Amino acid sequence: MDSSRPNLSSRPYLARALFQWLLDNDLTPHIVVDAEHPDVEVPRQFVQNGQIVLNLSPTAVRDLAMENDAISFGARFGGQPMRVMVPSDALVAIYGRENGVGMVFGHEPVMPQPADAADEEAPTLTEVESDGDASVGEEPPAEEGEGNRRPPKGRPSLRVIK
Repeated sequence: MDSSRPNLSSRPYLARALFQWLLDNDLTPHIVVDAEHPDVEVPRQFVQNGQIVLNLSPTAVRDLAMENDAISFGARFGGQPMRVMVPSDALVAIYGRENGVGMVFGHEPVMPQPADAADEEAPTLTEVESDGDASVGEEPPAEEGEGNRRPPKGRPSLRVIK
């Protein structure tokens, strides 16, 4: 992955945070992987229903790297050493073995990225004219029966609309 481009997926960030949280709480982190993903490198003999569950505890793996584009580590399967590679978009879930607490990742929407940012004009804020019924700085009259009065001018505030 090109490190100069931002990662548009939140999945690797959430996975790293949950992994650390699981370790901090003395839980054994496990991941569920979509073994059908073309770039996944896992021991095929342990794949069931197109998925594999892998133990990521520090005692089970070596050289764990949880990067933005993939999770990789070395481990032994049936006594045989193997390098495992799980692209971020093949990560299905991360959870603690002891209690099942964690997160399942669905198909997340990816932030749109402009084809070429240089070709597009940056968004800007513009002033909106009032309807003309009220002078600048004056509150428009509230609609009868609505009770939706605007707060007086000053600091911005959040208004909850149900």
